[in-house]
Amino acid sequence: MNADARPRGVPDLTAMKAAGRRIVMLTCYDALFARHLDAAGIDVLLVGDSVNQVIAGRESTLSATLDQMIYHASAVRRGTGMLTFVDLPFLTYQVSIDDAIRNAGRVMQETGCQGVKLEGGGAMVPTVEALVERGIPVMGHLGLTPQSVHALGGYRVQGREQAAAERLARDARALEAAGACAIVLELVPAPLSRDVSASLTIPTIGIGAGPGCDGQVLVLPDMLGLNEGFKPKFLKTYADLATTVQDAARAFAADVRAGTYPDSSQSFE
Repeated sequence: MNADARPRGVPDLTAMKAAGRRIVMLTCYDALFARHLDAAGIDVLLVGDSVNQVIAGRESTLSATLDQMIYHASAVRRGTGMLTFVDLPFLTYQVSIDDAIRNAGRVMQETGCQGVKLEGGGAMVPTVEALVERGIPVMGHLGLTPQSVHALGGYRVQGREQAAAERLARDARALEAAGACAIVLELVPAPLSRDVSASLTIPTIGIGAGPGCDGQVLVLPDMLGLNEGFKPKFLKTYADLATTVQDAARAFAADVRAGTYPDSSQSFE
């Protein structure tokens, strides 16, 4: 793989890690932003079940549906041909391996995306193996797993205790052995993420997991400063689009109320 090229296929992710090139991933939910992120040179898109919170306004990711994910992933793919993964929502892969195969297959068939992401460690190994054996690339997800937020007692850093850190490291190695192509590490202490990343040949992609991962991901509306009031320690905002949007809307409203929009230049004879 050319060190300057973006990944075109799933195997390129491991090649990027071997070459020491960090992976840039962002969530995306629609064709418009997909085109912008493609033009910006982002490496990988994730159609995350976070759409259920930041777009649909739900309290958590737990009520996201498979049809919802397929709808948004299909929209993203209409905007770009870049490497794209899709979150499998809660209870679409945990009930049985047959369910996981059927539902992941629907995602691949109906969206054109190149892989799926699922949460969990050792318990998910047989599922990951079954999907990979059927040609479905799988990205893992360890640490804070939002679909288990209630079992974890909230959105908290995971792996601070020795036993939990050792379990996370074992889970990461087990997912790699099962055929996972990458692993997202969320809300994990930086030293643990660094050590886990160094122990794997597949890349890790961090969110709130420090600089030692092989790549980083953020939720797009958070990164753009659209999600006012959400300011976790790990988040760096790269724009203040909330202010930009509100100022533009106020200006539009003022013009309409004053009768200055539209004027003759925006009207047809």
